[in-house]
Amino acid sequence: MASSSLPLPSSSERLSLSFRSPPSPSLTPEMKDGEYSNWSELPTELTSSILQRLGPIEVLENAQKVCTSWRRVSKDPAMWRKIVMHKVEGLGYNLDIMCRHAVDRSQGGLVEIEIWDFGTDSLINYIADSSSCLRSLKLAKSFQVTDDGLTEAVVKLPYLEELEVSNTSILSAKSLKVLGQSCPNLKTFKLNQRGFLRPRIQSDDDALAIAETMHGLRHLQLFGNILSDVGLNAILDNCPNLEHLDLRQCFNVNLLGDLEKRCDERIKVFRRPNDSTYDYPYDATAIDIFSDEVVFRIMPDANYYPDLMAGSDYSDYDPTDDYDF
Repeated sequence: MASSSLPLPSSSERLSLSFRSPPSPSLTPEMKDGEYSNWSELPTELTSSILQRLGPIEVLENAQKVCTSWRRVSKDPAMWRKIVMHKVEGLGYNLDIMCRHAVDRSQGGLVEIEIWDFGTDSLINYIADSSSCLRSLKLAKSFQVTDDGLTEAVVKLPYLEELEVSNTSILSAKSLKVLGQSCPNLKTFKLNQRGFLRPRIQSDDDALAIAETMHGLRHLQLFGNILSDVGLNAILDNCPNLEHLDLRQCFNVNLLGDLEKRCDERIKVFRRPNDSTYDYPYDATAIDIFSDEVVFRIMPDANYYPDLMAGSDYSDYDPTDDYDF
């Protein structure tokens, strides 16, 4: 990579610089006659730190193409122990293939993965098949991931400790039981959706499935769930290690009798149904189908997801190829 020249400092700037401690040679390229040496000669540890801050999309699409040394660092499996990928409107990348490529680079060492606004059953199962030691799986607004597809993937992840399914497909109580039985180390579970103001639909199926199979939970978030006090009591009875409980927009929970006192005594951090949603990262507009002010779309507009609507099964994906996304 060609050296890049920087403008020489003025005499006053040179005087100011002369009183500063010299930069550590292990962190900064050597200065030669007012020019930086080749940035490709940065220490590997520093280059890795820089690339990890960029995120997988930036690394795969841009940074790895800067120079040979950056490309070599970008292929280090340690770079890909954690993957966070969000769909960005206006960028035409095929995130399904890009995500598979990132998973491949982990060489089985993937520990955490979080994907927003994209994903299919095929992709989630590809992740599970490639990453049996995965500890954390987070899906947000992954509308094409189905109940059956997610269940099929999670049963392959016995070491999973954290699972989040937010504003995605609704998981059945049957699937929740399978997830709980398949992931005995599960400590954090988040099952989130928009809350129902009207009509009031009530079911404790989710809560009872969690209470039956997820006894080791410490953190539970059920934003917008339709459980009642009955389901909440079951969770408290069967999840003795629970420390954080978020029931915001669970409008069927009334905390009658001694239930509120029980929560206050048992739970370190308890978010009540009507608590503020200021720190909730997703759409917190409650659904009121009798109001003209709220328009709720069950499924996203196809124009938002042109790459997902194409129907490709990615059967032509070759993990040995270096793709331009």
